[in-house]
Amino acid sequence: MKEYFNWDKLFLKFTVIMTVCFCGCVKSKSYDLPSDNCVSELGVNATFSEVKSLYKDDTFQIQEDLIIEGYVVSSDADGNFFSVLYFQDSPMTPTEGFQIEIDVRDSHLFYPVGTKIAIKLKGLYLGKSKDVFKLGATFTSFGNVSVGRLPAAIVNEHIFRFCDGKEVIEPTAISITDVNKELTNTLVRLTDVEFKEEELGRTYAEVGEETERILTDCNDNEIVTVNSGYSDFQAQTLPDGRGDLIGVLLRENDTYKISIRSTSDINFNQEHCAELIDEFTSENILISELADPDNNASARFVELYNSSDEDLNLKGWKLKRYTNANTEVSSEIDLSTLIIKAKSYLVISPNEEEFEKVYGFAPDLGVGTNSPADSNGDDNLELVDPFEAVIDIFGVIGEDGTGTDHEFEDGRAIRKEELFKGSSVYNIEEWVIFNDTGGPGTINQPKMAPDDFSPKE
Repeated sequence: MKEYFNWDKLFLKFTVIMTVCFCGCVKSKSYDLPSDNCVSELGVNATFSEVKSLYKDDTFQIQEDLIIEGYVVSSDADGNFFSVLYFQDSPMTPTEGFQIEIDVRDSHLFYPVGTKIAIKLKGLYLGKSKDVFKLGATFTSFGNVSVGRLPAAIVNEHIFRFCDGKEVIEPTAISITDVNKELTNTLVRLTDVEFKEEELGRTYAEVGEETERILTDCNDNEIVTVNSGYSDFQAQTLPDGRGDLIGVLLRENDTYKISIRSTSDINFNQEHCAELIDEFTSENILISELADPDNNASARFVELYNSSDEDLNLKGWKLKRYTNANTEVSSEIDLSTLIIKAKSYLVISPNEEEFEKVYGFAPDLGVGTNSPADSNGDDNLELVDPFEAVIDIFGVIGEDGTGTDHEFEDGRAIRKEELFKGSSVYNIEEWVIFNDTGGPGTINQPKMAPDDFSPKE
């Protein structure tokens, strides 16, 4: 008797098998880890500092049987961290942090915040990017070897959880001005901060782009937050108010940034800082010397003097240059980062290296060529306060200095020593001017660096 194949039974079996397989593969963010996915003991035999000291100049593979331990402080649960674990050497008051690149999605399921982990370093690569150490695998780009993500298949060969559960991570409470290298890659709590006014109303990040948003304190100190354009909270609006923000402190050379794990890391429950008005005006800051050495154009400089009895912060002050007969500003220097000491001078150079070589000390501020500090002697300069008032001037705006009483080409212009206040109108009687071809009231006598000049004297 001929047998017929039962397609209905086969289809039923196939459906059952596929349903079981599909359900078994559904990703869950709440499952428990297998009990054997942890270790009770592991022979930790190195500190973070000892491992970092192995690095010389290039990325290399660790060959020693070294093991370090730490506590996880990052989380990719909300998508603001990706393929990296940040961990520190203690759950509270850490002394150092580290990071390891791993090709693992949803790593928070395996290594929740507070998990104590051990890392077997043999076979891993240690490298440095923008002065920050990284652990991981390796990749090569244009012949350069760098630290890359550790493949998921071998992560469990290097990273181990301790079975004694999680620790509560206590963020290190700091102000913006307290950030330092030792806290890099650790969890910190920035106190008394708010998002800068121009950031308010914006979202945490632009779609699909890593985005920086500026935090500030009540003294106008700033630090940026780094947010992923793929995070779960990307489209949420930045919170108003002021308070604390918890995040992992990141660093690129001397620039610090902070990255939150979720919006619950932000607690702004206070009013915004009162508007801080710390700009000021003063007649006691003046241009005291202009230099255009005949033998070395790279040794030019501008010198300012503070005749008052107190140190003055130059926030908002500017030095403007009007080239030749221009009536529009040609270039300007923002002096906001400078403080000019009482009864002291401040020197600005367009070539820091050459200035120090010629005069024997570094300028207070180095700027570029074609700036107000780089005049060739026929330009006009203004010293302007934060409120756009002209506090001092050299020359006549709109008049080329060549052949006039405000030419210092190949020479110098020095303020007479009895002058202690700036003037918004140029007066030759306040200056002693040396040049090669200047007009009446000037001295046609070129000057040579360094002997004919006296910066800071």
